[in-house]
Amino acid sequence: MGRILAIDYGRKRVGLAVTDPLQIIANALKTVETKEIWNFLEDYLKKEEVECIVIGYPRQLNNQVSDSVRYINPFLGRLRKLYPNIDIKQVDERFTSKIAHQTMRDAGLKKKARQNKALVDTISATIILQSYLEQRLNY
Repeated sequence: MGRILAIDYGRKRVGLAVTDPLQIIANALKTVETKEIWNFLEDYLKKEEVECIVIGYPRQLNNQVSDSVRYINPFLGRLRKLYPNIDIKQVDERFTSKIAHQTMRDAGLKKKARQNKALVDTISATIILQSYLEQRLNY
């Protein structure tokens, strides 16, 4: 059984999270600059068996896709082309940044630490992955 990799794709940074090999626990992995994501994925996928990649897909409150999909859709297309044997899922990422900030406050992080956008992106990816794991259990 391979891992599940979650991606919170952004124009500047990409937050990443991954499950354990049994796909039970969502763990923060890291944040990479967007321009480095393809090198990171190539290296990571050579080292680790990944069964599924989960991408945060932004939607608005009315359930319409957000304007930022214009950046995510080309990424998704290239990802599917480069890795046709890996299942790729889209997960609604509404409110993940707000939840990430609240998680940081609840954890007692100081204001300066909460302003670390890379940390927010990694936590957001973990929330996306946890959401996917919970949805999967309900089906």
